[in-house]
Amino acid sequence: MKRVFIKTVIATVAMAAMGIASAQVKTIKFANQNNAGHPIVQGMEKFKEIVEKNSGGKLKVNLFPGGTLGSDQANVSAIQGGSLEMASMNSGIFASQVKEFGVFDFPFMFASTKEADAVVDGAFGKKMHAKLEEKGLIGLAYYELGFRHLTNGKRAINKVSDIEGLKLRVIPNPINVDWVKALGANPTPLPWPEVYAALEQGAVDGQENPIPTINSAKLYEVQKHMALTAHQYNPQSVVISKKFWETLSAAEKKVVADAAAESAKFQRDTARNLEAGLLANLKKNGMQVTQLSESEMSILRDKMRPVTAKHGVTVGQDLVKELQAEIEKVRTAVPAKKAK
Repeated sequence: MKRVFIKTVIATVAMAAMGIASAQVKTIKFANQNNAGHPIVQGMEKFKEIVEKNSGGKLKVNLFPGGTLGSDQANVSAIQGGSLEMASMNSGIFASQVKEFGVFDFPFMFASTKEADAVVDGAFGKKMHAKLEEKGLIGLAYYELGFRHLTNGKRAINKVSDIEGLKLRVIPNPINVDWVKALGANPTPLPWPEVYAALEQGAVDGQENPIPTINSAKLYEVQKHMALTAHQYNPQSVVISKKFWETLSAAEKKVVADAAAESAKFQRDTARNLEAGLLANLKKNGMQVTQLSESEMSILRDKMRPVTAKHGVTVGQDLVKELQAEIEKVRTAVPAKKAK
Protein backbone atom coordinates (compact mmCIF):
# COMPACT_ATOMS: atom_id res chain seq x y z
CA MET A 1 0.00 0.00 0.00
CA LYS A 2 2.86 2.32 0.90
CA ARG A 3 4.51 1.69 -2.50
CA VAL A 4 1.23 2.43 -4.32
CA PHE A 5 0.79 5.58 -2.26
CA ILE A 6 4.33 6.78 -3.08
CA LYS A 7 3.76 6.13 -6.81
CA THR A 8 0.52 8.07 -6.66
CA VAL A 9 2.21 11.01 -4.95
CA ILE A 10 5.04 10.99 -7.51
CA ALA A 11 2.56 10.88 -10.38
CA THR A 12 0.55 13.73 -8.89
CA VAL A 13 3.67 15.87 -8.42
CA ALA A 14 4.79 15.12 -11.99
CA MET A 15 1.42 16.09 -13.41
CA ALA A 16 1.42 19.28 -11.36
CA ALA A 17 4.90 20.09 -12.64
CA MET A 18 3.72 19.53 -16.20
CA GLY A 19 0.79 21.85 -15.55
CA ILE A 20 3.12 24.55 -14.26
CA ALA A 21 5.40 24.13 -17.27
CA SER A 22 2.51 24.38 -19.73
CA ALA A 23 1.12 27.37 -17.86
CA GLN A 24 4.43 29.14 -18.39
CA VAL A 25 4.08 28.89 -22.18
CA LYS A 26 2.46 32.06 -23.51
CA THR A 27 0.83 32.01 -26.92
CA ILE A 28 0.86 34.95 -29.31
CA LYS A 29 -1.78 35.01 -32.04
CA PHE A 30 -0.40 37.18 -34.89
CA ALA A 31 -2.85 38.32 -37.60
CA ASN A 32 -2.62 39.96 -41.02
CA GLN A 33 -4.81 40.40 -44.10
CA ASN A 34 -2.35 39.13 -46.70
CA ASN A 35 -2.18 35.59 -48.01
CA ALA A 36 0.51 32.98 -47.33
CA GLY A 37 3.63 33.68 -49.39
CA HIS A 38 3.24 37.46 -49.21
CA PRO A 39 6.38 39.28 -47.94
CA ILE A 40 4.41 40.48 -44.89
CA VAL A 41 3.57 36.89 -44.00
CA GLN A 42 7.18 35.90 -44.59
CA GLY A 43 8.13 38.57 -42.06
CA MET A 44 5.63 37.12 -39.60
CA GLU A 45 7.12 33.65 -40.13
CA LYS A 46 10.58 35.05 -39.38
CA PHE A 47 9.21 36.69 -36.21
CA LYS A 48 7.72 33.36 -35.09
CA GLU A 49 11.01 31.53 -35.75
CA ILE A 50 13.07 34.05 -33.76
CA VAL A 51 10.65 34.33 -30.81
CA GLU A 52 10.21 30.60 -30.33
CA LYS A 53 13.95 29.97 -30.58
CA ASN A 54 15.10 32.82 -28.33
CA SER A 55 12.42 32.30 -25.69
CA GLY A 56 13.44 28.68 -25.23
CA GLY A 57 9.89 27.60 -26.05
CA LYS A 58 8.26 29.80 -23.41
CA LEU A 59 6.64 31.92 -26.09
CA LYS A 60 4.68 30.31 -28.91
CA VAL A 61 3.51 32.21 -31.99
CA ASN A 62 0.49 31.16 -34.06
CA LEU A 63 0.08 32.93 -37.40
CA PHE A 64 -3.27 33.93 -38.90
CA PRO A 65 -2.75 35.36 -42.41
CA GLY A 66 -5.38 35.92 -45.10
CA GLY A 67 -7.80 37.87 -42.92
CA THR A 68 -8.88 34.70 -41.12
CA LEU A 69 -9.45 36.66 -37.90
CA GLY A 70 -11.49 39.38 -39.58
CA SER A 71 -10.82 42.86 -40.94
CA ASP A 72 -8.07 45.19 -39.75
CA GLN A 73 -10.66 47.18 -37.83
CA ALA A 74 -11.87 44.01 -36.09
CA ASN A 75 -8.26 43.09 -35.28
CA VAL A 76 -7.63 46.50 -33.68
CA SER A 77 -10.63 46.04 -31.39
CA ALA A 78 -9.55 42.49 -30.50
CA ILE A 79 -6.02 43.63 -29.65
CA GLN A 80 -7.33 46.43 -27.46
CA GLY A 81 -9.63 43.97 -25.70
CA GLY A 82 -6.86 41.43 -25.23
CA SER A 83 -8.44 38.57 -27.22
CA LEU A 84 -5.80 38.97 -29.97
CA GLU A 85 -2.15 39.52 -29.13
CA MET A 86 -0.60 40.90 -32.33
CA ALA A 87 -1.24 42.13 -35.85
CA SER A 88 0.50 43.91 -38.69
CA MET A 89 -1.51 46.45 -40.68
CA ASN A 90 -1.13 49.67 -42.64
CA SER A 91 -0.02 52.39 -40.27
CA GLY A 92 -2.63 54.77 -41.71
CA ILE A 93 -5.41 52.54 -40.40
CA PHE A 94 -4.57 53.73 -36.89
CA ALA A 95 -5.79 57.21 -37.82
CA SER A 96 -9.14 56.03 -36.43
CA GLN A 97 -7.40 55.72 -33.05
CA VAL A 98 -4.86 58.55 -33.27
CA LYS A 99 -5.58 61.14 -35.96
CA GLU A 100 -1.88 61.87 -36.58
CA PHE A 101 -1.45 58.44 -38.20
CA GLY A 102 -3.31 59.80 -41.21
CA VAL A 103 -0.01 61.36 -42.29
CA PHE A 104 1.24 57.92 -43.36
CA ASP A 105 -1.48 57.84 -46.05
CA PHE A 106 -0.58 61.18 -47.64
CA PRO A 107 -0.17 60.76 -51.41
CA PHE A 108 3.36 61.16 -52.78
CA MET A 109 4.85 61.80 -49.32
CA PHE A 110 7.70 59.31 -49.86
CA ALA A 111 9.69 59.10 -53.09
CA SER A 112 11.86 56.13 -52.14
CA THR A 113 12.16 53.25 -49.69
CA LYS A 114 15.30 54.90 -48.31
CA GLU A 115 13.23 57.89 -47.22
CA ALA A 116 10.57 55.63 -45.70
CA ASP A 117 13.14 53.60 -43.75
CA ALA A 118 14.76 56.72 -42.31
CA VAL A 119 11.40 58.01 -41.11
CA VAL A 120 9.90 54.85 -39.59
CA ASP A 121 13.15 53.62 -38.02
CA GLY A 122 14.04 57.02 -36.63
CA ALA A 123 12.65 59.33 -33.97
CA PHE A 124 9.51 60.12 -35.97
CA GLY A 125 8.45 56.48 -36.30
CA LYS A 126 9.07 55.81 -32.60
CA LYS A 127 7.16 58.94 -31.62
CA MET A 128 4.17 57.86 -33.69
CA HIS A 129 4.08 54.37 -32.20
CA ALA A 130 4.31 55.84 -28.68
CA LYS A 131 1.00 57.60 -29.33
CA LEU A 132 -0.74 54.21 -29.60
CA GLU A 133 -0.02 53.12 -26.03
CA GLU A 134 -2.90 55.08 -24.50
CA LYS A 135 -5.17 53.25 -26.96
CA GLY A 136 -4.11 49.84 -25.65
CA LEU A 137 -1.59 49.16 -28.43
CA ILE A 138 2.19 48.85 -28.32
CA GLY A 139 4.02 49.57 -31.59
CA LEU A 140 6.99 47.23 -32.00
CA ALA A 141 8.32 47.82 -35.51
CA TYR A 142 7.39 48.69 -39.08
CA TYR A 143 7.07 46.17 -41.89
CA GLU A 144 6.26 47.54 -45.33
CA LEU A 145 3.43 46.98 -47.77
CA GLY A 146 5.17 49.24 -50.27
CA PHE A 147 4.25 51.64 -53.06
CA ARG A 148 0.67 51.40 -54.26
CA HIS A 149 -0.45 51.14 -57.89
CA LEU A 150 -3.84 51.26 -59.63
CA THR A 151 -5.54 48.28 -61.25
CA ASN A 152 -8.89 47.99 -62.97
CA GLY A 153 -10.87 45.70 -65.25
CA LYS A 154 -12.19 48.30 -67.70
CA ARG A 155 -9.40 50.13 -69.52
CA ALA A 156 -5.71 50.88 -69.69
CA ILE A 157 -4.61 53.96 -67.77
CA ASN A 158 -2.21 55.98 -69.92
CA LYS A 159 -3.22 59.40 -68.65
CA VAL A 160 -4.78 60.73 -65.46
CA SER A 161 -8.12 61.39 -67.16
CA ASP A 162 -8.43 57.63 -67.81
CA ILE A 163 -9.06 57.20 -64.07
CA GLU A 164 -12.20 59.36 -64.17
CA GLY A 165 -15.45 57.50 -63.59
CA LEU A 166 -13.86 54.28 -62.33
CA LYS A 167 -15.36 52.77 -59.18
CA LEU A 168 -12.32 52.07 -57.01
CA ARG A 169 -12.07 50.14 -53.78
CA VAL A 170 -10.12 52.05 -51.14
CA ILE A 171 -8.94 51.40 -47.60
CA PRO A 172 -11.78 52.62 -45.35
CA ASN A 173 -10.44 55.97 -44.19
CA PRO A 174 -11.14 59.61 -45.18
CA ILE A 175 -7.90 60.53 -46.97
CA ASN A 176 -8.19 57.59 -49.38
CA VAL A 177 -11.79 58.47 -50.15
CA ASP A 178 -10.75 62.07 -50.84
CA TRP A 179 -7.85 61.41 -53.20
CA VAL A 180 -9.99 59.07 -55.32
CA LYS A 181 -12.66 61.77 -55.54
CA ALA A 182 -9.96 64.29 -56.52
CA LEU A 183 -9.20 62.14 -59.56
CA GLY A 184 -12.84 62.10 -60.65
CA ALA A 185 -13.27 58.44 -59.68
CA ASN A 186 -15.82 56.90 -57.31
CA PRO A 187 -14.37 55.62 -54.01
CA THR A 188 -15.82 52.48 -52.45
CA PRO A 189 -14.39 51.71 -48.98
CA LEU A 190 -14.17 47.95 -48.41
CA PRO A 191 -12.28 45.69 -45.97
CA TRP A 192 -9.55 43.78 -47.78
CA PRO A 193 -11.12 40.27 -47.41
CA GLU A 194 -14.11 41.47 -49.48
CA VAL A 195 -12.12 42.94 -52.38
CA TYR A 196 -11.56 39.92 -54.66
CA ALA A 197 -15.26 39.03 -54.71
CA ALA A 198 -16.25 42.66 -55.31
CA LEU A 199 -13.90 42.83 -58.31
CA GLU A 200 -15.04 39.46 -59.62
CA GLN A 201 -18.71 40.42 -59.39
CA GLY A 202 -18.15 43.88 -60.88
CA ALA A 203 -19.31 45.68 -57.75
CA VAL A 204 -16.14 47.76 -58.14
CA ASP A 205 -14.03 48.36 -61.27
CA GLY A 206 -10.63 48.46 -59.63
CA GLN A 207 -8.46 48.89 -56.58
CA GLU A 208 -4.97 50.04 -55.62
CA ASN A 209 -2.24 48.13 -53.81
CA PRO A 210 1.46 47.31 -53.96
CA ILE A 211 2.68 44.66 -56.42
CA PRO A 212 3.22 41.88 -53.80
CA THR A 213 -0.38 42.23 -52.58
CA ILE A 214 -1.84 42.29 -56.09
CA ASN A 215 0.14 39.15 -56.90
CA SER A 216 -0.54 37.15 -53.72
CA ALA A 217 -4.27 37.87 -53.95
CA LYS A 218 -4.23 36.74 -57.62
CA LEU A 219 -5.99 39.91 -58.71
CA TYR A 220 -4.72 39.23 -62.23
CA GLU A 221 -7.64 36.78 -62.39
CA VAL A 222 -10.16 39.63 -62.07
CA GLN A 223 -8.17 42.70 -63.22
CA LYS A 224 -6.67 43.20 -66.67
CA HIS A 225 -4.99 46.60 -66.36
CA MET A 226 -2.40 48.05 -63.97
CA ALA A 227 -0.82 51.51 -63.98
CA LEU A 228 2.45 51.95 -62.07
CA THR A 229 1.51 55.13 -60.24
CA ALA A 230 3.38 54.67 -56.92
CA HIS A 231 0.95 57.25 -55.57
CA GLN A 232 1.25 56.20 -51.94
CA TYR A 233 3.70 54.29 -49.74
CA ASN A 234 2.41 52.13 -46.89
CA PRO A 235 4.47 51.30 -43.83
CA GLN A 236 2.90 48.50 -41.79
CA SER A 237 2.83 48.86 -38.04
CA VAL A 238 3.52 45.68 -36.08
CA VAL A 239 1.52 46.09 -32.87
CA ILE A 240 0.96 44.02 -29.76
CA SER A 241 -1.80 44.21 -27.18
CA LYS A 242 -0.84 46.35 -24.19
CA LYS A 243 -2.81 43.97 -21.96
CA PHE A 244 -0.73 41.04 -23.17
CA TRP A 245 2.52 43.03 -23.17
CA GLU A 246 2.10 43.75 -19.47
CA THR A 247 1.95 40.00 -18.71
CA LEU A 248 5.45 39.51 -20.15
CA SER A 249 8.62 39.57 -18.10
CA ALA A 250 11.37 42.03 -19.00
CA ALA A 251 13.30 39.20 -20.67
CA GLU A 252 10.25 38.13 -22.70
CA LYS A 253 9.59 41.72 -23.78
CA LYS A 254 13.16 41.94 -25.05
CA VAL A 255 12.78 38.71 -27.02
CA VAL A 256 9.59 39.98 -28.66
CA ALA A 257 10.91 43.50 -29.36
CA ASP A 258 14.20 42.22 -30.79
CA ALA A 259 12.36 39.67 -32.97
CA ALA A 260 10.07 42.39 -34.30
CA ALA A 261 13.04 44.59 -35.24
CA GLU A 262 14.98 41.73 -36.87
CA SER A 263 11.96 40.41 -38.76
CA ALA A 264 11.15 43.94 -39.98
CA LYS A 265 14.54 44.25 -41.66
CA PHE A 266 14.15 40.78 -43.15
CA GLN A 267 10.61 41.55 -44.32
CA ARG A 268 11.51 44.78 -46.11
CA ASP A 269 14.54 43.23 -47.80
CA THR A 270 12.41 40.28 -48.92
CA ALA A 271 9.65 42.52 -50.33
CA ARG A 272 12.11 44.63 -52.32
CA ASN A 273 14.05 41.69 -53.68
CA LEU A 274 10.87 39.96 -54.85
CA GLU A 275 9.11 42.90 -56.49
CA ALA A 276 10.62 42.71 -60.01
CA GLY A 277 9.86 38.99 -60.23
CA LEU A 278 6.31 39.49 -58.97
CA LEU A 279 5.67 42.21 -61.56
CA ALA A 280 6.90 39.82 -64.26
CA ASN A 281 4.48 37.20 -62.91
CA LEU A 282 1.55 39.63 -63.15
CA LYS A 283 2.40 40.27 -66.80
CA LYS A 284 2.81 36.54 -67.43
CA ASN A 285 -0.69 36.01 -66.04
CA GLY A 286 -2.22 38.51 -68.46
CA MET A 287 -2.03 41.88 -66.73
CA GLN A 288 -1.32 44.76 -69.09
CA VAL A 289 0.99 47.19 -67.30
CA THR A 290 1.32 50.86 -68.21
CA GLN A 291 3.55 53.67 -66.94
CA LEU A 292 2.36 57.28 -66.94
CA SER A 293 4.61 59.84 -68.61
CA GLU A 294 6.39 62.43 -66.46
CA SER A 295 3.91 65.11 -67.57
CA GLU A 296 0.96 62.91 -66.57
CA MET A 297 2.60 62.10 -63.22
CA SER A 298 2.89 65.85 -62.62
CA ILE A 299 -0.84 66.18 -63.27
CA LEU A 300 -1.49 63.31 -60.85
CA ARG A 301 0.59 64.98 -58.11
CA ASP A 302 -1.13 68.32 -58.69
CA LYS A 303 -4.57 66.75 -58.30
CA MET A 304 -3.47 65.18 -55.01
CA ARG A 305 -2.11 68.40 -53.45
CA PRO A 306 -5.46 69.79 -52.23
CA VAL A 307 -6.09 66.45 -50.47
CA THR A 308 -2.76 66.67 -48.67
CA ALA A 309 -3.47 70.28 -47.70
CA LYS A 310 -6.92 69.41 -46.34
CA HIS A 311 -5.72 66.49 -44.25
CA GLY A 312 -2.63 68.37 -43.15
CA VAL A 313 -4.97 70.54 -41.10
CA THR A 314 -6.53 67.42 -39.55
CA VAL A 315 -3.29 65.69 -38.53
CA GLY A 316 -1.56 68.96 -37.63
CA GLN A 317 0.68 71.16 -39.74
CA ASP A 318 3.57 70.88 -37.28
CA LEU A 319 3.54 67.08 -37.62
CA VAL A 320 3.52 67.32 -41.42
CA LYS A 321 6.46 69.74 -41.33
CA GLU A 322 8.32 67.44 -38.96
CA LEU A 323 7.84 64.49 -41.31
CA GLN A 324 8.83 66.54 -44.35
CA ALA A 325 11.97 67.73 -42.53
CA GLU A 326 12.99 64.11 -41.84
CA ILE A 327 12.48 63.22 -45.49
CA GLU A 328 14.41 66.27 -46.62
CA LYS A 329 17.42 65.15 -44.56
CA VAL A 330 17.57 61.95 -46.61
CA ARG A 331 17.09 63.77 -49.92
CA THR A 332 19.85 66.20 -49.06
CA ALA A 333 22.25 63.44 -48.04
CA VAL A 334 21.57 61.13 -51.01
CA PRO A 335 19.48 62.07 -54.07
CA ALA A 336 16.27 60.01 -54.01
CA LYS A 337 15.90 57.35 -56.67
CA LYS A 338 12.65 57.26 -58.53
CA ALA A 339 10.20 54.77 -57.03
CA LYS A 340 9.57 51.75 -59.20
